[in-house]
Amino acid sequence: MSAETNRKILVVDDELDTRIFLMNLLNAAGFLPVTAENKIEGLRLAVVEKPSVIILNMTMAGKDGIQLYRNLKREGGLSRIPVIMLSTLDKATFLKCHTLYGVTQCEEFELYDKFMEKPPEADELITTVQELSKQAQFSCPDTHNTE
Repeated sequence: MSAETNRKILVVDDELDTRIFLMNLLNAAGFLPVTAENKIEGLRLAVVEKPSVIILNMTMAGKDGIQLYRNLKREGGLSRIPVIMLSTLDKATFLKCHTLYGVTQCEEFELYDKFMEKPPEADELITTVQELSKQAQFSCPDTHNTE
């Protein structure tokens, strides 16, 4: 990443209303939102756009959110991008993912940087994105694998 804070924020959510809400909110706060509606598009945009923060709906249809999170955390430089998890479930319920999603290793989902219930409070989300994007500036060297 350059010396400047990367203002790109990747929003991955299968709900159009949520993508539009977050895109408008991030735009108004001076960020450059990039949106994806599924895990394939989300992973591609993470590699290409190199966002400073990813906002990810973990409860997308077909386990896409969980699978994308795993892919991000296993992918070299992408693993350092802070992730804000969004879910319609409360945190305690979400962390019982082994019973909800048939996942046997739930511990990896406790590595996210922030968990927020949908819909997120606008001020809290913007403050969190600002903090995480500043942290990313100092902790994420430009080592993203683009292959």
